Amino acid sequence: MSYNSFGHIFRVTTWGESHGPAIGCVLDGVPSRLPLNDAEIQHFLDKRKPGQNRFMTQRQEADKVKILSGTFDGMTTGTPISLMIDNTDQRSGDYSDIKDKFRPGHADFTYMAKYGIRDYRGGGRASARETACRVAAGAVARKILGTDIQVRAALIRIGEHEINRDNWDWDEINHNPFWCPDRDMVPLWEKYLDDIRKKGSSIGAIVEVQARGVPAGIGAPVYAKLDSDLASAMMTINAVKGVEIGEGFNAAYLGGEENADEMYRDDNGLPALRTNHAGGILGGISTGADIVCRFAVKPTSSILSPRKTVDNQGRETEIITKGRHDPCVGIRAVPVGAAMMACVLADHLLLHRAQQG
Repeated sequence: MSYNSFGHIFRVTTWGESHGPAIGCVLDGVPSRLPLNDAEIQHFLDKRKPGQNRFMTQRQEADKVKILSGTFDGMTTGTPISLMIDNTDQRSGDYSDIKDKFRPGHADFTYMAKYGIRDYRGGGRASARETACRVAAGAVARKILGTDIQVRAALIRIGEHEINRDNWDWDEINHNPFWCPDRDMVPLWEKYLDDIRKKGSSIGAIVEVQARGVPAGIGAPVYAKLDSDLASAMMTINAVKGVEIGEGFNAAYLGGEENADEMYRDDNGLPALRTNHAGGILGGISTGADIVCRFAVKPTSSILSPRKTVDNQGRETEIITKGRHDPCVGIRAVPVGAAMMACVLADHLLLHRAQQG
């Protein structure tokens, strides 16, 4: 299998399967002499791990990370950093009834069409379990970014229910199970998802990721655009079907006068933007304004409602997917999206230093 890596200088390679003994990643390009220990990575993994509330899969994984290489005396050495996370709660038997059937909405058929063999236990390499590796990598990426650049993410829509942006409070996202920045929306989402969960169904969501403190001038104007790399990174997250930067698709409804971000001279005599319809990126290069990216996550394809499908012999049949599945996989995608933005920004920051000093 090719293409298990992403990034230019800060390069992340992930490995492992959902029901294998472990998953992990190897990080190339990490500068030396950065303080790094297991606990700093674990802090972010704990935000993503399953089983934390009734609105996500009840698979009980501790997601304990081990640094296998690349550090000495609590500092990075400049050599490849290898991270490993043991899988401790596999239930491969949950998939034995459907091992010969293709699950609608999953990668079962396309994987088999490409490789001629597939690991049916939870999707194998195509499982969202792999995203734990990305979150671990994102923790290291944040060390490269330093404290001046802050990357955060929130869930802004579940199904037909979207937050009121006037109520946005970043402090609120750590006080509810949805990473929701609108306190008033939480009770509605709880009832909404409880109903969906009890029906054995699922629903989609939209995640917004923001980065504050990114200096102007990061990125490239043609084939390594900051926004194209961000879009590519977000699209690699399981179940993501759309990405937008700034106004995104809404820009198609705006006039030129409204969409253009007028400029002024700030208190330090530097150029600044009055608005941020561009989402912090123009011509593939950061403007110094907040970088804003959103992505849409489709409903979890594993549901209890019977779905028509075919088996690996081409015979028509029905399938019900049992097991421990998220009624809204978008919830666990929030820390993953933040990690992917951190990785892309760290990569581009190192690219900028390499070219511009």
